Amino acid sequence: MAPEVLRFRELLAKVGSGEHTSTGLTRAEAREATDLMLLGPVSDAQLGAFLIAHRIRRPSPLELAGMLDSYREHGPVLRTPGQRPLCFGVPYDGRSRTAPLLPLLALLLAAAGQPVVLHGGAPMPVKYGISLAELFAALGIDWRRLSLADLQQRLEIQGLALTHQPCHFPAAERLLPIREDIGKRPPVASLELLWTPHQGEHLLVSGFVHPPTEARAWEALAHAGETDLLTVKGLEGSTDLPTSRAGITARGRDGVITRLLVHPRDHGLCGPEVPWQNLELWREQALAALQGEGPLAESLLWNLGVYLWLAERCDSLPAGLEQARALLAARCGEKLRQDLAP
Repeated sequence: MAPEVLRFRELLAKVGSGEHTSTGLTRAEAREATDLMLLGPVSDAQLGAFLIAHRIRRPSPLELAGMLDSYREHGPVLRTPGQRPLCFGVPYDGRSRTAPLLPLLALLLAAAGQPVVLHGGAPMPVKYGISLAELFAALGIDWRRLSLADLQQRLEIQGLALTHQPCHFPAAERLLPIREDIGKRPPVASLELLWTPHQGEHLLVSGFVHPPTEARAWEALAHAGETDLLTVKGLEGSTDLPTSRAGITARGRDGVITRLLVHPRDHGLCGPEVPWQNLELWREQALAALQGEGPLAESLLWNLGVYLWLAERCDSLPAGLEQARALLAARCGEKLRQDLAP
């Protein structure tokens, strides 16, 4: 048996020994385990056992930090010298109940001079929802056909890029069949909300559903050296702020966490969420929203105004909403979409 396989078996034993004997991994061990999962001669049986055992006992913040170390080392890298992008982390298994806003928000933010870095994958278990790459492709922007160098160039020129795991991080794609087989979100799904391919100064925006997940994210990102972060209880675990209720967010700066609630009704924008139906209908709604029209327009306005404010592109939320209205009226997002489409 190869030494790497024996070593992974030792690490597996530490997380899978049971309630009373499982000790968890150090940060260095978690990084080593993730390195071996991405690049080592580890069997599918070992991979599945590790992922499900780690899910049952839940990864500690220190373990998540070690996994982040591995992804930063082996994953794709984008940079924006002299600029601070917004880096969004949303579930790779996509959306299935509510209409997504992030592709439209990203276009408008980039059009306003605020760089945006995104990452995602192909439809993935357990939800197999619509993915970011599919949504952008429906708008005529196919990130999947671009090399990493091309993505970097687009980020520098147009202020927007999306890395697609099958194309730009094939080592992580190795885990997809195992995720399908175990039928549960593994710890890697939590990692995907915290990792970004961008290296350098940025505001990291991470979606969450359950409060314990948010608290674990704060601690893990602190260990990983992230000094400016925003956690968002968005729609279906995304970073899309709802219009039917208060938006629950928290800003972390240099280890200090500040809870921030934003309610659309305080700004005359309260309304029900737009349901997801199919990609063709979403495309129609999305193109209309980029021109300030249709059922997604109000939600897009709300999200754009809030994120302009949180990105410190304006000094108040009302000012952010005013700027958002101007961007939509000028069809800035639609113009950038046309620039990015073939």
